[in-house]
Amino acid sequence: MLERQIKLRDGEEVRIRPLKPEDAALYPDFLADVTPDDLRLRFFAPLGVVRLHDDSSGEAGEFAILVRSHLKGHGLGWLLMKHVIAFAQEKGLHAVHGQVLAENTTMLKMCEELGFHVADGGEPGVKTVRLSLHELPSLIAH
Repeated sequence: MLERQIKLRDGEEVRIRPLKPEDAALYPDFLADVTPDDLRLRFFAPLGVVRLHDDSSGEAGEFAILVRSHLKGHGLGWLLMKHVIAFAQEKGLHAVHGQVLAENTTMLKMCEELGFHVADGGEPGVKTVRLSLHELPSLIAH
């Protein structure tokens, strides 16, 4: 189930659903609530998108997650990551991966706790994270 209402740790309710083409009109409002530092930590620059992009092989997908700055620390990042993983599992992907700035210790800790393998990236200050999905139990109850 890709669309659902979820309650965050502080009791706030959010709706999780796949992106739709018409959502592009919502980006300016969303990005207005994201600090330049949060954009840089996620996208290494003040531009970006949120996605799970399948590799050309169809075996794995690259994730990118950005949470509005005022919602950080409420569990939304964890929730979105679990949904990305569940979506990748449903699509039949074998792994998800991403790049994370080494200074983004919160994201790296979350990845490690979810079972991602963390390694040095090809560039200084960048880590690569990879999660094999073939033996991972489903993270979202249907």
